[in-house]
Amino acid sequence: MDYLISCRDLGKSFPGCRALNGINLELPRGRIIGLLGPNGSGKSTFLKLCNGLLTPDRGELLVCGYRPGVESKKHVSYLPERSYLNDWMTVEQMIGFFKDFYEDFEEARAYDMLARLAVDPAKRMKTMSKGTKEKVQLILVMSRRAQLYLLDEPIGGVDPAARDFILSTIITNYNPEGSVVISTHLIADVENILDDVIFINNGSIILCDSVENIRAKQDKSVDMLFREVFRC
Repeated sequence: MDYLISCRDLGKSFPGCRALNGINLELPRGRIIGLLGPNGSGKSTFLKLCNGLLTPDRGELLVCGYRPGVESKKHVSYLPERSYLNDWMTVEQMIGFFKDFYEDFEEARAYDMLARLAVDPAKRMKTMSKGTKEKVQLILVMSRRAQLYLLDEPIGGVDPAARDFILSTIITNYNPEGSVVISTHLIADVENILDDVIFINNGSIILCDSVENIRAKQDKSVDMLFREVFRC
């Protein structure tokens, strides 16, 4: 099988903290995958390693067949937990920046999503609310025809009314030849769009299964199982 992410004994530590503890994982194409765990469980660290922002202490990691670096980044569209957009830039300028930087960026797709969100492309980022900025950033990320989309808490900072738009944007705009990994602790909000789930805690994978199998074998929702496992 052609795996978009493959890792063996992947480990990462920070002073006084072991963030990832020997992760073994293979993620295939054509799936929407929930990376689920409480705050501090290792979700963001894993995504940063996959995006080449951190270097592992041990183990092997391949992303789209490459070690994280220049080649892998051509195929990965990453949404960080915190905004990196420049406040002085307009949305239109950001679209131009992405178009120049990424060969797979689809400008028409970005403008279509902005129109549905009723965002004026001429507006500067600094004039927008935090929630609108996060929507714009998601639109930029999802307008790439990437192989792999890594989304770190895409709905964590927006109001409940906006979450439906964000989730709809994800499921209708990702490359069907690729996969989406969504890191979140808001399980109930994303469960209906997920194909597979990964439970992570204290840097270790404690469950990796399809949503269908969980519902059939456990006779409960992913959210219920998550609350049971993590005693939420």
